[in-house]
Amino acid sequence: MSKRDNKRYNDKNRKTAPKRGGKNRRDYGAEYEPKKRASSGGRRRAATGSGRTGVRIKRELSADFGYADIEQNIGTDGLEVVAGRNPVTEVLNGDRDVERVFIADGAEGSVSKIVALAKEQGVIVDFVPKEKIDAMAPGVKHQGVVAKVSEYKYAEMEDIFARADASDEDAFIILLDEITDPHNLGAIIRTAECAGAHGIIIPKRRAASLTQTVALSAAGAIETMPVVQVTNLGRTIDELKEKGIWVGAADMDGETYYEANLSGPIAIVIGNEGKGVGRLVKEKCDFVLSVPMFGAINSLNASNAAAILMYGIRRQRLQK
Repeated sequence: MSKRDNKRYNDKNRKTAPKRGGKNRRDYGAEYEPKKRASSGGRRRAATGSGRTGVRIKRELSADFGYADIEQNIGTDGLEVVAGRNPVTEVLNGDRDVERVFIADGAEGSVSKIVALAKEQGVIVDFVPKEKIDAMAPGVKHQGVVAKVSEYKYAEMEDIFARADASDEDAFIILLDEITDPHNLGAIIRTAECAGAHGIIIPKRRAASLTQTVALSAAGAIETMPVVQVTNLGRTIDELKEKGIWVGAADMDGETYYEANLSGPIAIVIGNEGKGVGRLVKEKCDFVLSVPMFGAINSLNASNAAAILMYGIRRQRLQK
C-alpha cells in the first residue's frame, strides 16, 4: 500500500478506530467518574466548612428534580447560555423558558436564592464541577452560575409604546447608531432600565446584538427592557417623528443638555464609539445635544454619555 493510499485508509477509518488506551468516558456511561474527582470533592468540602450544606442541597435537588446525568445536560442544544447570578435570577423571573440551571460545586451566598427560585419555577438545577461552568461560558465572569434558556426575542415597536402607556408617561426612547461594543450596549440597557426609559432601538447591521456578554453587562436588565432591532434607523426616526416624538442626536456641536428642553415625548440617538452619530441619521434629528467637557479629553464613552443624557431627561420629568 502506498503512502497516499495508507493516508486515505487512515482518514476514512479514523472516526471508527478505537482510541488509544481502551475505553473512554463515553464507553463507561454515566456511572464513570475520573479518579481526580475524589480529591476535588475533598477540596469542595473543605471550602464549605463541614461540607454538609453542599451535600444536603444536592440530595434535595435529586429528590425534587430527579438529579440527571451531568454529561447529558451540558451543551447548548441550540439554546442560549445566560451566565452570572443576576442575569440568571432575572431570566428566572422573566418570560423566557429556562430549561436548566447549572451551579458550580461549592458555590455559596446568593446561590441559595437562585436554587429556591428555580425550585419554585420547576426548573431543574444541576451542581457540576466549576470546569463545566467554565466550558459553558468561556471567558465570562459567570460567578459559578449559568442557565440554558430559550433564545432572546427582540421586542416590537408596539411593546415600547405599551410600556410608556403602562407608566402613564410620554415615550422615552434610546436609539443606538452602530454601537459595536457589547459591553457598551449592555451598560446602556442597564442604565435605560434604571432611568425609566421605555425601550431601546438598535440597527440589525454593523452593531452589537443581544448576546451573553451584553446580558452580563446589563446585569439582568435585558430581561425587562424592550430592545427593538430595525433595518433602517433613519426610516425609524421618521416613523417616530410621525408619532409626535422629538428626536435628538448626541454630538459635541449641540446645545448643552441641561439647558435644553427635554420634556415631552423624546428619543435620543447615541452614536458609534468612534465616529459618533452618522451624518444621515443626524440630519434626520430635530435637535442636537452635547455634554460639556472641562478636562483634557474631549469625549466620553458612549455608555457614559448615554447615562448623563438619560438622567437629564429623567430630572426634567421629576421637576414637573
